[in-house]
Amino acid sequence: MPTIRAATEDDVQAIYDLICELATYEKLRDQVVGTPEILRASLFERREAEALIVESDGEAVGYALFYTTFSSFECRGGIWLEDLYVKPEHRRGGVGRKVLEHLAAIALERDHARLEWVALDWNEPALNFYAKLGADRLDDWLIHRLEVDGMRSLAAGE
Repeated sequence: MPTIRAATEDDVQAIYDLICELATYEKLRDQVVGTPEILRASLFERREAEALIVESDGEAVGYALFYTTFSSFECRGGIWLEDLYVKPEHRRGGVGRKVLEHLAAIALERDHARLEWVALDWNEPALNFYAKLGADRLDDWLIHRLEVDGMRSLAAGE
C-alpha cells in the first residue's frame, strides 16, 4: 500500500505534473495556466492550501490539495478537497479511500465540521466511489464563479 504524507517544497514539480495528468483526464488540460512556481508560492509562502503526496516505492503516484473553509451555520471550519488524484495504475487498491480517511482524520483533529468536494457529473467511477463512502450528494447547491476578468469588472463597479 502506498504511503501518504504532507507535501514539501521538494514535491512541487511532482504535484504540478500530477495536476496536469488530472486535467488531461478531465479533458481540461488547456485550462491549466498555473506554473510550478505559482504552486510553490501558493502552498509554501502564502499557505493558501495544503497538499498530501501519495508515494509508492519513492515515486509520487497521487496527491490531494485541500484548504480550510468556514461554515457560518456550524460556526466552525471545514476542509475543501480541491483535488484528489491517483494515477490509473494505482487505483482500485484502496488508495483513494486511504487519502480520504487521512483527510477525515485531519478534519476531526482540527475540530472541523465537514469535509467537502465536488466531482464532474460525467465521472461515474468517482461518483460511485464517493457514494460507497457514504458521502451526501448535494444536488440543491450550485457552484458560482467569478474569474479574474469578472472580479475586475465587479470590483470596478461595472
